[in-house]
Amino acid sequence: MAAKIIDGKALAAEIKEEVRREVAAMTAAGRPAPCLAVILVGEDPASKVYVNNKKKACEACGIRSREILLPADTTEEALLEEIRRLNADETVDGVLCQLPVPPQIDKMRVIETVSPEKDVDGFHPLTVGRMVADRPGFLPCTPAGIIELLKSAGVDPDGKNAAVVGRSNIVGKPVSTLLMRANATVTVCHTHTRDLKAETRRADIVIAAAGVPQMITSDMIKPGAAVIDVGIHRRPDGGLWGDVVFDEVSQIAGAITPVPGGVGPMTVAMLMKNTLRAAAQRRAAQVKGNN
Repeated sequence: MAAKIIDGKALAAEIKEEVRREVAAMTAAGRPAPCLAVILVGEDPASKVYVNNKKKACEACGIRSREILLPADTTEEALLEEIRRLNADETVDGVLCQLPVPPQIDKMRVIETVSPEKDVDGFHPLTVGRMVADRPGFLPCTPAGIIELLKSAGVDPDGKNAAVVGRSNIVGKPVSTLLMRANATVTVCHTHTRDLKAETRRADIVIAAAGVPQMITSDMIKPGAAVIDVGIHRRPDGGLWGDVVFDEVSQIAGAITPVPGGVGPMTVAMLMKNTLRAAAQRRAAQVKGNN
């Protein structure tokens, strides 16, 4: 029996509509709409697409967006100064710098310079620490979207075995934390894992986030498992595929995300949710400070 297809596009549309309603209520009450500032350094084609998708999502949600386009030869200090300016700008609620950045710029310095109060990407070490310690704070967008996708498919991680393939700071490590917070027993697999197939075969939930096209095949999946494919790669014919061999695995799994139309739309939807939250928190802090 073929797997249930988890429709990330439909779920993302629901979340964005919920954000739109809350933004409308915010502006109706006389408060300004949230504002997201996105910095793009250079002309990376994929990054330009991602930034454009974020801009469109902001428009759909009633969120103000500000785009800062910097040339590829921008120095690290010039970029950090731009981030500090946005941190201090009271009209801006969320700040993110689209990754990757050119080689002359230290990515971690960029991440650490964004104010934790405006860190809607959820990458700042303080934000990550709050997540690990199970304290309130922004959740990184892709991992938070993965948890929402599982929920929408009726997959409760509580008590289940989960295999996360990939240990990046962006997806693998944080989604492992969120699965543990949801009471799953989590195995993180990576290039030094001795028997990847054995680890994924016993998992009720498989998160494929290694960034290797078509690496997860049907013989690596337990029948009925939920499979979330985070990978996105350009095929030779111009189409897209993920880390999972979809046609094969969808015949074994109980539920699976497609590529495209699975995790990607959810990442942007969760960014909108974080931006709304950042605005609400900053407005509350301002009111408290005025009293």
